[in-house]
Amino acid sequence: MPRRKEVPALSSLCLQSLARHMQSVWVKDYSENYLDEYHFRYVMGPFNELAGSLVQDLIRLLGESRRLTRAALHLLLVPHLRELSLRSCPGLVSNAIGQLVAVRCKSLSSLDLHGCSRVSADVLVDLLEGLPLLSKLGLAETQANVQVLSAVGSCCKRLQELDVSHCKKVSPRALLHLAYDPLAGALCCPALRVLLARGLEAPGGCDVAVALAFVLLALPHLEFLAHSAVPDALCLIHTRQLGGAGDVPGFPSLEELAQRRQRGAADGPWLTLPLRRVEEVGEPFLATLCAVCPDAEEVNVWLGDGPTAGWAGLRWSRLAHLALTCAGQRGWALARALPLAHSLGPRLRTLALHGFCYEDELSLGALLSCCPLLRAFSTDLHPPAGLPGAGPSGDPPAEPLRWDTDLLPHAFPQLQRFSLALATASGPFPAQHGLVLRATLASLLRRSPRLQSLSLLGIPFALDAVFEAALAAPGPALLELRELSLAESRVSSRTVWQLLAADSRLRALDLSRCRDIHRRDYDSFLQAVRKQQLDLDITWE
Repeated sequence: MPRRKEVPALSSLCLQSLARHMQSVWVKDYSENYLDEYHFRYVMGPFNELAGSLVQDLIRLLGESRRLTRAALHLLLVPHLRELSLRSCPGLVSNAIGQLVAVRCKSLSSLDLHGCSRVSADVLVDLLEGLPLLSKLGLAETQANVQVLSAVGSCCKRLQELDVSHCKKVSPRALLHLAYDPLAGALCCPALRVLLARGLEAPGGCDVAVALAFVLLALPHLEFLAHSAVPDALCLIHTRQLGGAGDVPGFPSLEELAQRRQRGAADGPWLTLPLRRVEEVGEPFLATLCAVCPDAEEVNVWLGDGPTAGWAGLRWSRLAHLALTCAGQRGWALARALPLAHSLGPRLRTLALHGFCYEDELSLGALLSCCPLLRAFSTDLHPPAGLPGAGPSGDPPAEPLRWDTDLLPHAFPQLQRFSLALATASGPFPAQHGLVLRATLASLLRRSPRLQSLSLLGIPFALDAVFEAALAAPGPALLELRELSLAESRVSSRTVWQLLAADSRLRALDLSRCRDIHRRDYDSFLQAVRKQQLDLDITWE
């Protein structure tokens, strides 16, 4: 059965006690006598002796429980903090708080101001100029602007990760100031590896692809640039369409940057980039992406309704994480992804397939069989059109007495997360597909000993036999399972009781909108959990 509730760690109990008594005990005197006199440099209080990691945990705990106050935040901004995240309390973070962070927390290596829109750009500049040790910075949804990015580029030499997503005052062209200092005539942020720039709007006349190409060429160690126009920028670099791009006074042209990068590389073909992760790539651009980013490890591909590109020509030696999304009006048949699975599957660690059509009942099992080293798999499938569906009850025909639970040819020793969703609202689910899918799932569950998270969503036929076969099998089936979601699927209370009695580490069970689970069943489950003091949350509605 699921594990019993563990005794909380002493440090956790102490932090919870601090959080409960924060206002009435720990900040009472400060609130009454000193709150509006916080222009001084340091505050000597009870938290100066608390480890910086515990101070950050206390800030997070107070913020998530909505018990963090302005006075408490003043006392918790201690000089020995190394990491500070204020995204749980953006409403409290004003210009005054920003100034306090600047004078008190000069040793920060990580600062997250996500959503702190009350802090002005001028205060952000002053803050960043005083934090030269930053390696991770979050400015998403703030008032960051060109001046802020210039301060980051000039002062934060150690910065490795930066998030400026959805900053209304930051355009793609403003990113040039992050990568290059026109006053010093030098490149900036030499250590930056991750730049999140989602949702940046382009004003009229701004060529987004050119701006992003500049960033890609100017930052030598950039591994991930999050913006929808990155594929267009990669095409500019691959096709060497770099002329006429140096229209910004004081900045080098794309051609100059490319030549500088090319000189630094060994003799060989046209320059390549060290990007490891690329999002929103249209299938026609895959060959370009493979040529410019040969060391890519994670790729998100959009598939149209056109003919299949030459998957066999792709030469990614490090590709381990792949997501395929059908963006056309008609979803691809799942079998169309099999050639890709045959060529790349043995190296894949994660695979996500969205919007595919489950026409061939053997296609899912065949695709999984090509990926023996998967750690995570997710897919949402549409039922095929024009095939006979299930009967009135939604169940497939009667099962054979001994149906094949070893349908998959090998085990999945590393699989930890598996998610399957069926869009059955778009039509009936064929009976034969139901039989094969149940056998596939039973085989998968029996042969995935490290499975920790399982989601079977919208399954229109009974899953009882699937779990019965998995739990009855010899060996540690579902022993490591921690999260199980069966929302909108067919499962009976008998199977739930079997899961509660099985040896597992189950902590979360989602039975939302399961039509075969009734209120009396849910109450019985909760009563058993309380009686046995199990560490298990059950959701039902």
